Amino acid sequence: MSKRQVWAGIDAGKGHHWAAVVNETGATLWSKKIENDESAILTALGEILELADEVHWAVDISGTSSALLLALLAAHGQQAVYVPGRTVNRMAGAYRGEAKTDARDAYVIAETARHRRDFAAIDVPAQLAADLALLTAHRSDLVADRVRMINRLRDVLTGIFPALERAFDYSAHKGALVLLTGHQTPAAIRRRGRARLTAWLANRGVRGADAVAATALDAAQAQQTALPGEDIAAQIVADLAAQILALDDRLKRIDKQIRETFQSHPQAEIIESLPGMGPILGAEFVVAAGDLTAYADAGHLASAAGLVPVPRDSGRRTGNLHRPKRYSRRLRRVFYMSAQTSIIREGPNRDFYLKKRSEGCKHVQAIIALARRRASVLWVLLRDNRVFTPAPPVTQAA
Repeated sequence: MSKRQVWAGIDAGKGHHWAAVVNETGATLWSKKIENDESAILTALGEILELADEVHWAVDISGTSSALLLALLAAHGQQAVYVPGRTVNRMAGAYRGEAKTDARDAYVIAETARHRRDFAAIDVPAQLAADLALLTAHRSDLVADRVRMINRLRDVLTGIFPALERAFDYSAHKGALVLLTGHQTPAAIRRRGRARLTAWLANRGVRGADAVAATALDAAQAQQTALPGEDIAAQIVADLAAQILALDDRLKRIDKQIRETFQSHPQAEIIESLPGMGPILGAEFVVAAGDLTAYADAGHLASAAGLVPVPRDSGRRTGNLHRPKRYSRRLRRVFYMSAQTSIIREGPNRDFYLKKRSEGCKHVQAIIALARRRASVLWVLLRDNRVFTPAPPVTQAA
């Protein structure tokens, strides 16, 4: 006697989820709103499991909103697949009605999972992976905040002191930010003078204080006019500079925490041995790649990162290769950024990049080709549990 199967689609949300269960014919057997609460999820889980011998679960979100749901499913021996939101939106057009409700989305997710069997399974991350996921996500938020504040600072400073705005790269020059916490206008810098400004900066730990003071004074001498709103703008610039410096301290602390957490990964040394792959990118790789046993070979890892082009032929047009639409953008970023870093120093990565450039590839094309090659190398290193060496390992004959 064959097992009775059902498909449960879950439209996940922060406050609540909606689950719909369909049978082999697509008929709805169960459809309810579920609070994002342990007792409510367990109650719904019990009701759904009673409907059939085998339940196939599918969700449209695999992030923090569904973390408790996925953990409870895993604790009861159930595994869900991830149905991307874009796929749900496209599939929705194949069903009657135009209304967009949680109940309808859950039904579409269930139906999509029933018809397609190629969706990736969601693995509940182990504690280390979960910790790294939270830390790297928080770091990304802080970096985005820093970029926004730097842009705001430059915009306000341009309005009162354009010469000083042009004088420094505020995204990388800590001394310039320290300068702005105390001196934001041409008149203020001229009043202080080079000697006293140098001493003021040196007392606050600025390296090359004399050079910073000289550059600031040159900018101040070039502008003798006070612009409207100068006093208020100066206060805003000082406040933004102080916030950016405080944010830099927070980033240093979280970078240290990521490094320490990443070092506890059993293959951290192997991942870091690949040129250009430091602890931060290594941690992001662990989070983005997930369970490495899910990749049958190096090609599957490269494909997941969007580094394997797919054909889009039509009629007589053949050999038309494009980047795939379904891939992990975070994983692609890891390989792309690490490839960029790896070509700075002499070695096989730089040699491969220069070879591709000599073949006529543009910079981005050469970097992507290098990233594809590095994905294969890293997969082999992790499979064989050995660190990277510039030269291939010597195998001894039996």
